[in-house]
Order: sequence, then C-alpha cells, then structure tokens
Amino acid sequence: MQKYIHWINTNVPWVKNRYFITCFIFLVYVSFFDKNSIIYQSQQKAQLNELKKSIDFYKEEIEITRKSLHDLSTNINTMEGYAREKYLMKKDDEDVFIVTRETKK
Repeated sequence: MQKYIHWINTNVPWVKNRYFITCFIFLVYVSFFDKNSIIYQSQQKAQLNELKKSIDFYKEEIEITRKSLHDLSTNINTMEGYAREKYLMKKDDEDVFIVTRETKK
C-alpha cells in the first residue's frame, strides 16, 4: 500500500491539491447524488420521449376522429350506418339480429 501512495505522490502530485479534491467531490456529488443527477436527467429524457410519442399518437387519433365526424355530419348514408351499428337502430319494416360469440369456460 505504501508503494502505491508513494507512486501517486511522485507521479500525480495534483491529487493532493485541496482544490482538486474539492472539485472532484463536488463533481461526483452533482453527477450521481444530487436531485438533478445524470441518472435523473436520463430518466427524464426517456419519459419526455415517451410523452412525445404519445402526443404524436393522440394527434393522429384526433385527426382520424375529426375526419369521421366530418363524414358523419355531411354524409347521410354514413350517419345511417353508424346509427345502425352503434345504437342498433332500424327502419320500421326491418328486423335486427344480433350475432354474438359464445366463450368457452
């Protein structure tokens, strides 16, 4: 152990400098133990990327919904088909049959 300490003292004298030690400890603290550490920043960046992806997804969904709303409000055939499918509406001279699948238990 003495051999290593002597080698450090002779070859790397700036390690014993108190300003170097203070700056080194400060950098280690800021990099790993502070609330805004490198690890925390990388987690925040990953979360930001996920949120940006979800923003893009919801923008596309909003655009699709706007198109279908426009189509429903302007096209009478689309409106009639939507009412038949979603609300099971029918004309007076029609019968509606609902087909469902049975699940095995």
